[in-house]
Amino acid sequence: MAEKRDYYEVLGVNKSASDDEIKKAYRKLAKQYHPDLNPGDKAAEEKFKEANEAYEVLSDSDKKARYDQFGHAGVDPNYGAGGAGGAGGFGGFGGMDFDLGDIFGSFFGGGFGGGRQSNPNAPRRGEDCQSRVTISFEEAAKGCHKKVEINRIEGCSECNSTGAKKGTNVETCSECGGRGQVNIQQRTAFGVMQTTRACPKCGGKGKIIPTPCEKCHGNGRVSKRVSIDINIPAGIDDRQVINVRGEGNKGANGGPSGDLKVAVFVRPHPFFERDGYNVWCDITVSFAQAVLGDSIQVATLDGKVKYDLPAGTQPGTVFKLKGRGIQILNSKGKGDQLVRINVDVPKNLSANQRELIRQFQAEFGDKAVQAQTYGESSSEDKKSFFGKKKK
Repeated sequence: MAEKRDYYEVLGVNKSASDDEIKKAYRKLAKQYHPDLNPGDKAAEEKFKEANEAYEVLSDSDKKARYDQFGHAGVDPNYGAGGAGGAGGFGGFGGMDFDLGDIFGSFFGGGFGGGRQSNPNAPRRGEDCQSRVTISFEEAAKGCHKKVEINRIEGCSECNSTGAKKGTNVETCSECGGRGQVNIQQRTAFGVMQTTRACPKCGGKGKIIPTPCEKCHGNGRVSKRVSIDINIPAGIDDRQVINVRGEGNKGANGGPSGDLKVAVFVRPHPFFERDGYNVWCDITVSFAQAVLGDSIQVATLDGKVKYDLPAGTQPGTVFKLKGRGIQILNSKGKGDQLVRINVDVPKNLSANQRELIRQFQAEFGDKAVQAQTYGESSSEDKKSFFGKKKK
């Protein structure tokens, strides 16, 4: 198996490169080696995959830090381990929830889902787990299924979550009667003082396990690596969080399981740019096509479509393809595709071509120059100006 190349070398940037520089370098390579532009080219396909892998690591601050310190070993899936942590609640989406807020504000809030229980044997909700997944621009637009691997706490199958070895029972603590607490009286200068403390015999649990289960050591729960299928809805945006209910850590004493929070990261596309649920792209046409008009093919998320470019199209003109954008989240509706026209002005003309241009100019006259001189603008110019996307 060939050794992996350095990710900075793959993208052609140095270690001090900013996030924008890394993103710009990735988009350049993705456009150069995109499979749609290199059909059947295995070498280009491998370079495209290599660029995706490099960007997925270097665009994530945590993975980038591990890679900078440990190299490929720091980000290899075999070395990773999913953690568990609290997180706040989110709105519903069918059987799943997702938060439209900022990932970093959503990911680390909340708690265990309840305060300290006075009864040590009362049901307690399990902690939430968290993970992340990186998907393509097209997958975000149309929705997809992805598998994520996490470490989570599950009930012990050996003892059926009781903590006691098969054939033995859990006993109620004789010291505290199952309360988990004992009252202590102390004589002081101010009289007899009574305090409540955790039972020293059962450690505050209210129960005793004479013969603990060998697999879970009496805890009733074990850590396990699991793979979970995630349904990513169409229209999800970069850094949104999907909440999968009940896929977190198992609760204690029969309490409900926690949730799984999955942060979704979307790779940028080499051609399309997202603007809400609309999609922008640039198309370059020849000088002759802009002047005379033409029937052109426009790439969309659903494949190429025909568009009749009108004669006299000006550089910067924007036209709309209705309903060719991204599906609106939790809806059947779609945004639009906005196409900005760039005109390729010919260079390095031959003597004959230059003479033809001069003849064209002489035939056309100097109306355009005169209009600019006197501060006039045509209706087409105004349409072009107000149709441009504001950056």
